[in-house]
Amino acid sequence: MAPELKDVPESWPVVDSVDHYRTEWVMALRYDELHRPGDDETFGRLVLEHPGAVIVLAVDEQDRAFCLWQYRHPAQRRFVELPAGLLDADGEAPEDTARRELREEAGLEADDWTALGTTWSSPGISAEVMHLFLARGIRTVTDDFERTHEEADMTAAWVPVDDLRAAVLAGRVADGPLVQTLLLADAKGLL
Repeated sequence: MAPELKDVPESWPVVDSVDHYRTEWVMALRYDELHRPGDDETFGRLVLEHPGAVIVLAVDEQDRAFCLWQYRHPAQRRFVELPAGLLDADGEAPEDTARRELREEAGLEADDWTALGTTWSSPGISAEVMHLFLARGIRTVTDDFERTHEEADMTAAWVPVDDLRAAVLAGRVADGPLVQTLLLADAKGLL
């Protein structure tokens, strides 16, 4: 018989932990030495500490999704993405972060918010948890957020949801958070 089909919190004993990279920035890299419960043999794992993120699929009344084109240096490519951001404000709930990021990155606000789900980006190395949202009832707002670095070079446009879905299914758009958010909203019958 298979175990229950659900993820469960669990923590194995860590016998040593060494920081490989840690600054005042919100992410860090550490090396943990751990062992399975009931087994004294230790083994090492790198862990990317990450505060988590939000991703927002903003869909207007014409069934268009707000998309961003942004360069990502680690992958050395410009991705089609959705507004997103880090959970880097102490005590800020994921939906509040999503509202802030939509305002900052897109100059938009939404009246209707649907939490689509929570996913882990790459749990074999990263502690990043992503909170995925669908936003509707969209309106433009003025925001004086100053974009720097890659964000200063972003391009933004409204894209028909059908075109975005086709691009995802054809593999032309491959940003994981966008793919997950779009397909989850679609699978739930919300698009």
